[in-house]
Amino acid sequence: QVQLVESGGGLVQAGGSLRLSCVASGMRSPIKVMGWYRQAPGKQRDFVALVNRGGGTSYASSAKGRFTISIDNAENTVYLQMNSLKPEDTAVYFCNLEILATNDNFWGQGTQVTVSS
Repeated sequence: QVQLVESGGGLVQAGGSLRLSCVASGMRSPIKVMGWYRQAPGKQRDFVALVNRGGGTSYASSAKGRFTISIDNAENTVYLQMNSLKPEDTAVYFCNLEILATNDNFWGQGTQVTVSS
């Protein structure tokens, strides 16, 4: 059974930094892509960033220049380094995993990030 466990969320002042982690386990196939999405109260879940197993990355415009995504294939872990945080970054951040062999998609339970002004 595939499981994704996120950590690293919390409360931070505007301008501060947080580092999110997501550990994947239970896969029978290598990771194809891992990513981060976020959902603010009353809003849809939005894409933040993704990284493929080769290290290629993609970012939402809101994350470019402030957030950095990286992957440790040996540890099946994806990280999101978030700098220069703004109150509008406040949301629940969800980890997403796509499996190489089947393209099946999995979600973590989410971790709350709150940025105070």
